[in-house]
Amino acid sequence: MLRSGSLLVLLAGLGLGEAAQAREVAGLRVPETLRAGGRTLRLNGAGLRTRFFVEVYVGALYLETRSDDAAALLAADVPWAVTLVFRRDVEHEKVLDAFVTAFEHNSPGQLDRLKPQLEIFHTVLQDLKEGQSLWLQYLPGAGTTLIVPGGATATVPGRSFGEAVLRTWLGDHPTDARLKDALLGR
Repeated sequence: MLRSGSLLVLLAGLGLGEAAQAREVAGLRVPETLRAGGRTLRLNGAGLRTRFFVEVYVGALYLETRSDDAAALLAADVPWAVTLVFRRDVEHEKVLDAFVTAFEHNSPGQLDRLKPQLEIFHTVLQDLKEGQSLWLQYLPGAGTTLIVPGGATATVPGRSFGEAVLRTWLGDHPTDARLKDALLGR
């Protein structure tokens, strides 16, 4: 059973969340702010990712300044974070495959360059159990970091990989159009 406070516990344990304020999404409390790289990021939007009527995860997008313009966010070199709280068990290979599919649809012609960078995430990614969370952050100058349950991290330097990762949810062919709208606060 997914505990409604699991994201708060993960973020608080990493020193990232402010548990005093939270929004409920699909029965899960999602913090209104978190800290990343010494910056305070605000919840831009959150929603439920489904696939074939099955709940996969609750996703949340955090930015310094809220925006509902996907194209502007993808073009800007600004910090962001995405949290994913899984509503069911998912093998880590399926997570990686989902990124590959998203890269194929949203970053055409770049897959050969992006796959080796995605393999850096593979070094720490593990099978996920219901209630566990993944946290991705992009910080200008530092790159894109994946934080897995237990706190292990992997970072891909540079901006282009972070943009491709964010296109997973905000690109022209997102993994879930309703989730895209929710992440953009629409």
